[in-house]
Amino acid sequence: MAAVPITIDSADDPRVAEFRDIRERDLTGRENRFIAEGTVVLRMLAEAHAGGRGFFAEKILLLRNRVDGVLPILERLPADVPVYVAEADVLNGVVGFHLHRGVLALGRREDRGEAVLLEALPEQALVLVGCGISNHDNAGSMFRNAAAFRADAVLLDETCCDPLYRKALRVSVGSVLSIPHRRGGKALDVLLALAERGFAIWTLSPHGKTDIRAIPASARMALVVGTEGEGLPEALLARFRSVRIPQSEELDSLNAATATGIALFSMASAMGRI
Repeated sequence: MAAVPITIDSADDPRVAEFRDIRERDLTGRENRFIAEGTVVLRMLAEAHAGGRGFFAEKILLLRNRVDGVLPILERLPADVPVYVAEADVLNGVVGFHLHRGVLALGRREDRGEAVLLEALPEQALVLVGCGISNHDNAGSMFRNAAAFRADAVLLDETCCDPLYRKALRVSVGSVLSIPHRRGGKALDVLLALAERGFAIWTLSPHGKTDIRAIPASARMALVVGTEGEGLPEALLARFRSVRIPQSEELDSLNAATATGIALFSMASAMGRI
């Protein structure tokens, strides 16, 4: 049963202080708390909360006319998760801009550690590894690709942006909350940990030695993707096998999110996942 909505009449109400000025003051990276925006992401947060995936909803803030539309989602949350509602002028005063979606949630992540995540991977697994992914749109799209092609986890090195940033979450259509992931550590250490667990490591580069269509299937595979422009560090390309996506010679590379989608599709196909 959903909590009884609590009306907020002032933008200065301390009960919704975490939602204040979210465009300039995103909560990502602050004690594992984050802002989820939109109906789709709220639904994914509720599913993650109910499913014990390590994400929890702490409080909800809604435009009053959106309450009925998200009621089935709210009913999936524990009754002790407060739901605050406000008229448009108050809500806009809280967040600092016109929020046409009218749906916000404050979430919390439980960090279970990289070792726990890796040990929980199935015997047959596909993992996406990001190195230096600094664009939040790309980060969100990569998670969406990972969900579409049934990757089991996403690992991001310490130089990547936080996928729990509000925009990344929104672009991922909430996939950040459904796919096991972790951000932190050096890329080489992450890849060595995967290699120790039997993963075939494939680094993606326009100059990769192997055509993506020729990758041999293996029970455990990891795709490593770098940032646009610079790509992956030469040290990683030299240490692990490299793969390329054939394309026109008139273009030097693909967008990181697009390239990730193509490569994951090919690897998932080789593994018989799709």
